[in-house]
Amino acid sequence: MTFLDVGCGEGYFALPAARRVGASGLVCGIDINGEAVTRLRHHAAEAGMDWVSARAGAAEETVLCSGCGDVVFFGISLHDFSDPGKVLRNARRMVRHGGILADLDWHAREMPFGPPPEKRFPPEHAMALIREAGFHPLSLQDCGPYHYLILARPAP
Repeated sequence: MTFLDVGCGEGYFALPAARRVGASGLVCGIDINGEAVTRLRHHAAEAGMDWVSARAGAAEETVLCSGCGDVVFFGISLHDFSDPGKVLRNARRMVRHGGILADLDWHAREMPFGPPPEKRFPPEHAMALIREAGFHPLSLQDCGPYHYLILARPAP
């Protein structure tokens, strides 16, 4: 399995995904923060996970592969990109036929932590962006009290 983590930071989701896919899989991340990417690489190397790679760069300008991703994952990051539509169109280029896009993000309401509500995407807005990028949403569900998860497949 190939897991692509867009906005991977220092590996909060990428490292558990790497444990899940194992040495026969691949986890690849992209993040604008080069220091976070360096920490992700370090943690993966310490754990002996040589199937993890990451690169620093803007997701708006980066396509990690063409049609190789079984899962293209946004872990509480879609609202942070300067052009989320472009990032999602890049994700569409990276996901394989039959693969999954997963967008985990904050509910757009006041909370004692996280980004301000005006920066967050309501799930309906995220779903519209995902559709416009060429995906067919499969489900929208709550993930605990603070987050939602959208799963989508590439539209035919």
